[in-house]
Amino acid sequence: MDHMKTPQKVDGLGFEAHPQAAIETVRFYLEGMSCANCAAAIEKKLSGLDGVNRVVVNLAGEMGEVDFDRRVLSSETIFAAVSQAGFRAIPRDQKRADDAAIALRWVFVSAAGAVPIMLLMAWPIFGAVTLLVHALLATLVQFSAGLTFYRGGWKSLKNGAANMDVLVALGISAAYGYSLLSVSGLLGPGQPVFFETSAMLILFIRFGKWLEARAKGRASAALKNLLHLQADQAILIEGEKETRVAISRVRVGDLLRVRPGDKIPVDGEIIDGSSSIDESMMTGESIPVYREPGDPVIGATINHSGLLTIRATRVGEQTVLSQIVRMVEEAQGDKAPIQRLADRTSQFFVPIVVALSVLTFLVWYLLGSAEFSFAFQMAIAVLVIACPCALGLATPTAIMVGSSVGLERGMLFKRASVLEHISRLQVILLDKTGTLTTGKFGVTDIVTVPGVTEEEVLSLAAAVEAGSAHPLARGVVATAQQREVLFPQVEQIAEQGGMGLVAHYDGFRVLCGNRTLLEDHGVDLTSLAVQARALGDDGRTLIYLARDVQLLGLLGLADELKETAAAAVADLKSLGLKTVLITGDNRVAANAVATRVGVDEVEAEVLPVDKQDRVKAYQQRGLRVGMVGDGINDAPALAQADIGIAIGSGTDVAKETGDLILVGGEMRDIARGIRLGRKTLSKIKQNLFWAFFYNSLGIPLAAGLFYPIWGLYLKPEYAGLAMALSSVSVVTNSLLLRRLRTRL
Repeated sequence: MDHMKTPQKVDGLGFEAHPQAAIETVRFYLEGMSCANCAAAIEKKLSGLDGVNRVVVNLAGEMGEVDFDRRVLSSETIFAAVSQAGFRAIPRDQKRADDAAIALRWVFVSAAGAVPIMLLMAWPIFGAVTLLVHALLATLVQFSAGLTFYRGGWKSLKNGAANMDVLVALGISAAYGYSLLSVSGLLGPGQPVFFETSAMLILFIRFGKWLEARAKGRASAALKNLLHLQADQAILIEGEKETRVAISRVRVGDLLRVRPGDKIPVDGEIIDGSSSIDESMMTGESIPVYREPGDPVIGATINHSGLLTIRATRVGEQTVLSQIVRMVEEAQGDKAPIQRLADRTSQFFVPIVVALSVLTFLVWYLLGSAEFSFAFQMAIAVLVIACPCALGLATPTAIMVGSSVGLERGMLFKRASVLEHISRLQVILLDKTGTLTTGKFGVTDIVTVPGVTEEEVLSLAAAVEAGSAHPLARGVVATAQQREVLFPQVEQIAEQGGMGLVAHYDGFRVLCGNRTLLEDHGVDLTSLAVQARALGDDGRTLIYLARDVQLLGLLGLADELKETAAAAVADLKSLGLKTVLITGDNRVAANAVATRVGVDEVEAEVLPVDKQDRVKAYQQRGLRVGMVGDGINDAPALAQADIGIAIGSGTDVAKETGDLILVGGEMRDIARGIRLGRKTLSKIKQNLFWAFFYNSLGIPLAAGLFYPIWGLYLKPEYAGLAMALSSVSVVTNSLLLRRLRTRL
């Protein structure tokens, strides 16, 4: 078929045809950003490209992520657009420069010029030419370490915005330019010079940038450490030959040898051998797990004791570890709703500061009758003390550290907004099977009608349930196998909407399911009503069996509670949340489980398709709802909830539909995740408060507002240091979240 003509053929039939978009995602590092306005400029530039669906720029992590239609543009075009905006995009597979090391080198360059100027001010050993030496040293600093502020300011203005570099460039240019004119005599004799002001400004700001780079490096350390866990090489089996190859050469289906003590190179399945495997990097469980042929293994976990042969099932970006890294990066790059305040403020911040600087000069010089040099320095101080950086870093640094702490504890937050929203939950709906319980059922009781044996009931029930993957069905089949009960083949097995199964055997219709299924098909259950009530009161889950309309018997199944289920519910209640058990079980069985774990309310006999409606019902009451489930059967409810929390193993992590994934399946991590979200939101609010408070206090101080009262004012160089340290303080405050690693 000629695919190019297909849309025209469809149009000819009276319909419209639109080619399906080929969406691709590219992630890259960014160099050259200095504040939130830089990030906004890049987002604006990339959003204007045809074919771009979504753009996210992470200032704290210095990363970008773009979803685009690969039929319209390429990643190279995106990188070129970043370059046109005045920044540099670096592909993820290329090594990135050490920002902290580079920043430290510029600190030394700045100090090499600024410190001698300060010494020469105290000891003018060159006599009359000392001012010329000042000018030479200041020029070297201005156009080496200070050049980045001019470049950044020009890029910002070219993109129609004004960032922190504009303020710094204005400040150092004013001090340096005036001093140069003064020393050259163009302003008349005896005019003051401020060479030390521009040089010290650059030194202090560079010093602050170094501290900030170090702090941001520590904030992203957890993700870097996770990347370092990956194996570099693998032992590839080719016939009778074993070859050590780079991990990039491994393909799906390859056979690999893993020796004791080695890292498992990729996700795979054990073909031969057995061993204890340390999966603590994935689940947080320190005790090694025994694995044997047929079991899955996860790349980067450690083979402790046995020689293994595995078949690669996932390689490269498809491995569990790579997917976890990608999820965390997406969460760190995402913007929490609370960040919108800072973004809006940053847009008009710089123009207001420039206006305040001019106003400061005019008030002091014209109305205050101050000397020109005093008014001039006040104006420069206002320029350099104000900084949108602290506002821009307040949210992303806290999100970065919070998500990293969660990562180390086996909690994956898919988006930044999850960390914010989870802190506001009021109700938690807990699925029973596989969440509060182990999900592994066993038949504990078999009750039959007169003339039917237990073995006959178990055999026929297992024959029908063998056609289902439901945990109850697997429990019936497993019990039959354990008791060595043979079961026949049945035909035409059909599932009846969460109620059970209908099949055909030996010319009869066989019903195997809950009470509702059999009653809907006209089966009388009264003969076993007393026994059923007694089993239900004991918390058993009941499966009835009938042939046509004749009741044969019932099976009672029990699902063990997870060891930490009751403690997890108690943790949630201690946080002030209302807990609700939601299950498809009958109300008596559900109440029995609810009593054992201590939940507040029970939603029983809820079909999987109705769980979403129950979530909506709580939301319509004005409550913020969290839903906890296994991430597969509960997918609609998880998606409907304000926060969906998926209990899942590491190998299924990419399939989960929740906003928060508990990799190790530890129930108490639900409360830990909520506490982490609350602490992260608290840090964000603290950061924003101090960023606003700093500018609210710093700008009036720099403008000399307190000078007439208490004689307080700031020299421009110290204003620059205060500006630099404001960003450092925000990042450092966020880093305090790391203390939660041992306190959650």
